[in-house]
Amino acid sequence: MSRITCCYYLTASGRSPVRDLIDSLAPRAQRKFFFVMELLEEFGSRLPRPHSKYLGKDIFELRFGGEEGAVRVLYFFFQGDTAVFTNGFIKKTGKTPLKELNTAIERRKDFFSRNKG
Repeated sequence: MSRITCCYYLTASGRSPVRDLIDSLAPRAQRKFFFVMELLEEFGSRLPRPHSKYLGKDIFELRFGGEEGAVRVLYFFFQGDTAVFTNGFIKKTGKTPLKELNTAIERRKDFFSRNKG
């Protein structure tokens, strides 16, 4: 199986919400993000808990912790070999907030509409 390539979703204005989140984290949490990202690149959709979780509607979450708390980065797969990070947040409740899931779904739709073919 080939490796997965990870990339950041860019808004129409060129902003990367996930990159902004990662840049705001403490250095240790940033290292954890890049560690689990490497696991995702190696294992793809087979990456198990506790590192990844399928949320439904083709959206997954990358899971890691930091001083800030439980950090989640939502993503989807594009053309089978690319994981696109859509949004991220510091988890404060037991469930993934519906607002965050809906943001990931909308950004997935936008990404596919802008990357046809």
